[in-house]
Amino acid sequence: MANIKTKVLTDEEFFLIIKTIKTGFTTEDGNQVKSNQRIATALTLQANLGLRISDIINLRLSDIIRDGNRYRLNIKEQKTGKAREFTVPNDVYTYLQSYALDNNIKTNQKLFGITVRQIQKHLKSVTIYLKLEKISTHSFRKYFAVSIYNDNGYNVELVRQLLQHSTVAVTQHYLSVQPQLVEQALQNHIKLPS
Repeated sequence: MANIKTKVLTDEEFFLIIKTIKTGFTTEDGNQVKSNQRIATALTLQANLGLRISDIINLRLSDIIRDGNRYRLNIKEQKTGKAREFTVPNDVYTYLQSYALDNNIKTNQKLFGITVRQIQKHLKSVTIYLKLEKISTHSFRKYFAVSIYNDNGYNVELVRQLLQHSTVAVTQHYLSVQPQLVEQALQNHIKLPS
Protein backbone atom coordinates (compact mmCIF):
# COMPACT_ATOMS: atom_id res chain seq x y z
CA MET A 1 0.00 0.00 0.00
CA ALA A 2 2.95 2.33 0.48
CA ASN A 3 3.62 2.67 -3.26
CA ILE A 4 0.27 4.22 -4.16
CA LYS A 5 -0.45 7.90 -3.85
CA THR A 6 -2.94 7.90 -1.03
CA LYS A 7 -5.88 10.22 -1.07
CA VAL A 8 -7.22 12.39 1.69
CA LEU A 9 -10.36 11.03 3.34
CA THR A 10 -13.57 12.99 3.44
CA ASP A 11 -15.49 13.14 6.73
CA GLU A 12 -18.02 10.69 5.28
CA GLU A 13 -15.32 8.21 4.25
CA PHE A 14 -13.58 8.46 7.62
CA PHE A 15 -16.74 7.74 9.62
CA LEU A 16 -17.87 5.00 7.21
CA ILE A 17 -14.52 3.20 7.38
CA ILE A 18 -14.39 3.36 11.19
CA LYS A 19 -18.00 2.19 11.50
CA THR A 20 -17.36 -0.71 9.12
CA ILE A 21 -14.24 -1.77 11.04
CA LYS A 22 -16.20 -1.61 14.32
CA THR A 23 -19.16 -3.64 13.06
CA GLY A 24 -17.45 -6.08 10.70
CA PHE A 25 -18.87 -7.23 7.38
CA THR A 26 -19.28 -10.11 4.95
CA THR A 27 -17.35 -9.97 1.68
CA GLU A 28 -18.95 -10.68 -1.70
CA ASP A 29 -17.46 -14.20 -1.64
CA GLY A 30 -19.00 -14.89 1.79
CA ASN A 31 -15.97 -14.40 4.04
CA GLN A 32 -16.84 -12.97 7.43
CA VAL A 33 -14.56 -10.10 8.52
CA LYS A 34 -14.93 -9.63 12.27
CA SER A 35 -15.23 -6.28 13.99
CA ASN A 36 -11.91 -4.92 15.19
CA GLN A 37 -12.06 -2.24 17.87
CA ARG A 38 -8.26 -2.15 18.12
CA ILE A 39 -7.77 -1.13 14.48
CA ALA A 40 -10.72 1.28 14.60
CA THR A 41 -9.23 2.98 17.66
CA ALA A 42 -5.72 3.16 16.18
CA LEU A 43 -7.00 4.79 12.97
CA THR A 44 -9.29 7.13 14.92
CA LEU A 45 -6.32 8.21 17.00
CA GLN A 46 -4.25 8.81 13.87
CA ALA A 47 -7.03 10.97 12.40
CA ASN A 48 -7.25 13.00 15.61
CA LEU A 49 -3.56 13.46 16.42
CA GLY A 50 -1.90 13.32 12.99
CA LEU A 51 0.73 10.82 14.10
CA ARG A 52 2.21 8.29 11.70
CA ILE A 53 0.76 4.80 12.11
CA SER A 54 4.21 3.54 13.20
CA ASP A 55 4.03 5.91 16.18
CA ILE A 56 0.42 4.99 16.95
CA ILE A 57 1.15 1.26 17.27
CA ASN A 58 3.93 1.94 19.77
CA LEU A 59 1.87 4.33 21.88
CA ARG A 60 1.26 3.66 25.57
CA LEU A 61 -1.12 5.54 27.82
CA SER A 62 1.94 6.50 29.87
CA ASP A 63 3.25 8.39 26.78
CA ILE A 64 0.48 10.92 27.41
CA ILE A 65 1.33 12.93 30.49
CA ARG A 66 -0.55 15.47 32.54
CA ASP A 67 1.00 18.91 32.16
CA GLY A 68 -0.90 21.43 34.28
CA ASN A 69 -4.50 21.45 33.07
CA ARG A 70 -3.76 19.61 29.83
CA TYR A 71 -2.43 16.30 28.56
CA ARG A 72 0.45 16.13 26.11
CA LEU A 73 2.34 13.56 24.11
CA ASN A 74 5.80 12.66 25.32
CA ILE A 75 7.24 10.53 22.50
CA LYS A 76 9.96 10.52 19.88
CA GLU A 77 8.75 9.98 16.34
CA GLN A 78 10.04 6.68 15.01
CA LYS A 79 10.71 8.00 11.49
CA THR A 80 12.38 11.31 12.35
CA GLY A 81 13.59 10.89 15.93
CA LYS A 82 11.99 14.27 16.74
CA ALA A 83 10.36 14.80 20.12
CA ARG A 84 6.61 15.16 19.90
CA GLU A 85 5.07 17.04 22.81
CA PHE A 86 1.80 18.40 21.42
CA THR A 87 -1.40 18.61 23.42
CA VAL A 88 -3.75 15.65 23.44
CA PRO A 89 -7.30 17.00 23.69
CA ASN A 90 -9.12 15.87 26.83
CA ASP A 91 -11.80 14.08 24.79
CA VAL A 92 -9.14 12.07 22.93
CA TYR A 93 -7.38 11.18 26.19
CA THR A 94 -10.68 10.08 27.75
CA TYR A 95 -11.44 8.00 24.63
CA LEU A 96 -8.07 6.26 24.99
CA GLN A 97 -8.51 5.72 28.74
CA SER A 98 -11.86 4.07 28.07
CA TYR A 99 -10.34 1.87 25.38
CA ALA A 100 -7.50 0.85 27.73
CA LEU A 101 -9.93 0.07 30.59
CA ASP A 102 -12.28 -1.91 28.33
CA ASN A 103 -9.35 -3.99 27.07
CA ASN A 104 -7.53 -4.34 30.41
CA ILE A 105 -4.44 -2.54 29.09
CA LYS A 106 -2.12 -1.18 31.76
CA THR A 107 -0.71 2.35 31.38
CA ASN A 108 2.80 1.10 30.51
CA GLN A 109 1.64 -1.47 27.94
CA LYS A 110 1.33 -0.77 24.23
CA LEU A 111 -2.26 0.23 23.51
CA PHE A 112 -2.61 -1.77 20.32
CA GLY A 113 -0.25 -4.79 20.21
CA ILE A 114 -0.57 -5.00 16.45
CA THR A 115 1.72 -4.40 13.47
CA VAL A 116 1.43 -1.75 10.80
CA ARG A 117 1.05 -4.54 8.24
CA GLN A 118 -1.93 -6.03 10.11
CA ILE A 119 -3.65 -2.64 10.13
CA GLN A 120 -2.90 -2.08 6.45
CA LYS A 121 -4.20 -5.53 5.51
CA HIS A 122 -7.44 -5.06 7.45
CA LEU A 123 -7.93 -1.54 6.07
CA LYS A 124 -7.41 -2.82 2.53
CA SER A 125 -10.16 -5.44 2.97
CA VAL A 126 -12.49 -2.74 4.33
CA THR A 127 -11.80 -0.33 1.46
CA ILE A 128 -12.30 -3.08 -1.11
CA TYR A 129 -15.62 -3.95 0.55
CA LEU A 130 -16.65 -0.26 0.54
CA LYS A 131 -15.35 0.20 -3.03
CA LEU A 132 -13.01 3.02 -1.97
CA GLU A 133 -9.70 3.45 -3.77
CA LYS A 134 -6.26 4.87 -2.95
CA ILE A 135 -6.78 4.74 0.81
CA SER A 136 -4.08 3.58 3.19
CA THR A 137 -3.22 4.27 6.80
CA HIS A 138 -1.48 7.44 5.61
CA SER A 139 -4.87 8.75 4.41
CA PHE A 140 -5.80 9.22 8.09
CA ARG A 141 -2.75 11.44 8.72
CA LYS A 142 -3.59 13.41 5.58
CA TYR A 143 -7.19 13.68 6.78
CA PHE A 144 -5.92 15.24 10.02
CA ALA A 145 -3.68 17.65 8.11
CA VAL A 146 -6.30 18.82 5.62
CA SER A 147 -8.93 19.19 8.36
CA ILE A 148 -6.57 21.37 10.42
CA TYR A 149 -5.69 23.34 7.28
CA ASN A 150 -9.33 23.95 6.28
CA ASP A 151 -10.57 24.65 9.82
CA ASN A 152 -7.84 27.17 10.63
CA GLY A 153 -7.91 29.69 7.82
CA TYR A 154 -5.70 27.69 5.42
CA ASN A 155 -2.72 28.14 7.75
CA VAL A 156 0.01 26.02 6.15
CA GLU A 157 2.54 26.95 8.84
CA LEU A 158 0.26 25.59 11.57
CA VAL A 159 -0.08 22.29 9.70
CA ARG A 160 3.69 22.20 9.11
CA GLN A 161 4.29 22.53 12.84
CA LEU A 162 1.73 19.89 13.77
CA LEU A 163 3.12 17.39 11.25
CA GLN A 164 6.67 18.43 12.14
CA HIS A 165 7.66 18.86 8.51
CA SER A 166 10.98 20.57 7.84
CA THR A 167 9.60 23.15 5.39
CA VAL A 168 6.31 24.68 4.28
CA ALA A 169 7.04 23.39 0.77
CA VAL A 170 6.92 19.81 2.06
CA THR A 171 3.60 20.53 3.76
CA GLN A 172 2.15 22.20 0.65
CA HIS A 173 3.06 19.18 -1.46
CA TYR A 174 1.66 16.89 1.22
CA LEU A 175 -1.65 18.77 1.34
CA SER A 176 -1.86 19.41 -2.40
CA VAL A 177 -2.50 22.98 -1.28
CA GLN A 178 -1.70 24.79 -4.50
CA PRO A 179 -4.94 23.95 -6.38
CA GLN A 180 -7.02 24.99 -3.36
CA LEU A 181 -5.16 28.28 -3.02
CA VAL A 182 -5.57 29.00 -6.74
CA GLU A 183 -9.31 28.34 -6.57
CA GLN A 184 -9.68 30.47 -3.44
CA ALA A 185 -7.64 33.31 -4.97
CA LEU A 186 -9.81 33.28 -8.09
CA GLN A 187 -13.01 33.32 -6.03
CA ASN A 188 -11.72 36.13 -3.81
CA HIS A 189 -10.64 38.26 -6.75
CA ILE A 190 -14.01 38.58 -8.51
CA LYS A 191 -14.64 42.25 -9.37
CA LEU A 192 -17.86 42.51 -11.36
CA PRO A 193 -19.53 45.87 -11.92
CA SER A 194 -23.17 46.18 -10.97
